[in-house]
Amino acid sequence: MRRSFITLYALAATALTAVAQPRFTSNTEMYDFGQIEWKHPVTVQYSITNSGNQPLVLTGVEPDCACSVARWTKTPIAPGAKGVVNVTFDAEALGHFNKSVAIYSNAQPHLVYLKFNGEVVREIKDFTKTHPYLIGQIRIDKNSLDFPDVQAGEKPVMHIGVVNLSDRPYEPVLMHLPPYLQTEVKPNVLQKGEKGVITVTLDSERLTDFGLTQASVYLARFAGDKVGDENEIPVSAILLPDFSGMTETEKANAPAINLSIKDIDMSTVLAKKSKARQDIIITNTGCSPLQISKLQVFHPAVGASLKKSVLQPGESTRLRVTVAKRNIGKKRRHLRLLMITNDPMQPKVEINIKAK
Repeated sequence: MRRSFITLYALAATALTAVAQPRFTSNTEMYDFGQIEWKHPVTVQYSITNSGNQPLVLTGVEPDCACSVARWTKTPIAPGAKGVVNVTFDAEALGHFNKSVAIYSNAQPHLVYLKFNGEVVREIKDFTKTHPYLIGQIRIDKNSLDFPDVQAGEKPVMHIGVVNLSDRPYEPVLMHLPPYLQTEVKPNVLQKGEKGVITVTLDSERLTDFGLTQASVYLARFAGDKVGDENEIPVSAILLPDFSGMTETEKANAPAINLSIKDIDMSTVLAKKSKARQDIIITNTGCSPLQISKLQVFHPAVGASLKKSVLQPGESTRLRVTVAKRNIGKKRRHLRLLMITNDPMQPKVEINIKAK
């Protein structure tokens, strides 16, 4: 009888372990650079989603050769949230290339390979793949600047590749820079068909608060250009609290946030009504008070109301999310909510909203 009880207990524990686990999902397994210029490094960004129900930790990222360098999200990725793996390829050798990156995590399987390929050439003839976004007669390789998971004191850098397709010399300039962004352009002037790079540096010390900071910068298409939707480049940065100084004992006694749902689909309701709402139950499953210090929306169509921002261990509260159909417009990429908490495993919690 006792042996049967132990066997049943072991099976139940195994089943619970199988159910409660992180899950690694990438936006792509293979990235094609197309043609890239010799000795001009390029970067691929893999978007990693935790589609499981426990925090996902990327424990290591190893490119298959010294020609590549990787940077990745070091903080735990909460269920439903996203992280990034950036891999920079040096393009030192001419010819076709096929490379892979080994990504280790606490998910099953523990090891996943992502790949990228392309061709290194002396001169690029076709810029549609390398610089897919057209602003006037200027092509760029990014149409937004996102700085996720920034810690205080860090100065992360992003690069915007620029190509001049016009018949006259072009001076790349980003207009309306907020005080926390700095830029450097090389070369300062691009002749017809010439490429350049705008280096954008974020000074996290100049961000005023934790959570999401949003702004827009504008790429000048010519001298004296004005700002508008056509040349807008959205900027977002998320500043997180730093828990690196916590002891193991403090982590074991920390709060833990749990949400009843993290992905909301309001498409069906909004197909018939002008407004939709969804209630989410937030529970503190940890050992000390949970504080939700920030609740922010990414889009004017989204509204949110939280009944309580501090939860004692075992306590729950309601988060009500609403979406107004008439305010959605054409830009739907920011239909989500952001919460900043004192849970060291989930300092950033994102709720994704689908509303067709």
